[in-house]
Amino acid sequence: MYKLFKEYIMHELAIAQGILDIALRTASCHKATKVTKIKVLIGELAGIVPEALEFGFDALRAGSMAAEACLSIRMVPLTGRCRECGAQSCIDKYCFTCASCGSYALEILTGRELKVESVEVE
Repeated sequence: MYKLFKEYIMHELAIAQGILDIALRTASCHKATKVTKIKVLIGELAGIVPEALEFGFDALRAGSMAAEACLSIRMVPLTGRCRECGAQSCIDKYCFTCASCGSYALEILTGRELKVESVEVE
């Protein structure tokens, strides 16, 4: 488990740094002294391990104005719309077929997100 986690941490560490940079710039632009909460949207298909992202964020925030900030992660499910029949549904276990008609002509609607949704500051 540790070896697998270690391989993910470098990827997520860079993403955590980007999130922290956005939060600190936002705080600075609003002349804030403290970042209290950062809300992030992560799509199921984004390839990010939330626990590794939290670990990286915790390590990076020390000594910054986000030192006590809470990182709130909301996972966005993978959904699609069939180009054949128009049905919209969740895509389960990366099985990219329409649940209604079995077509492979799916358009991905959600699940690729990686976005800082909001930054709360004081």
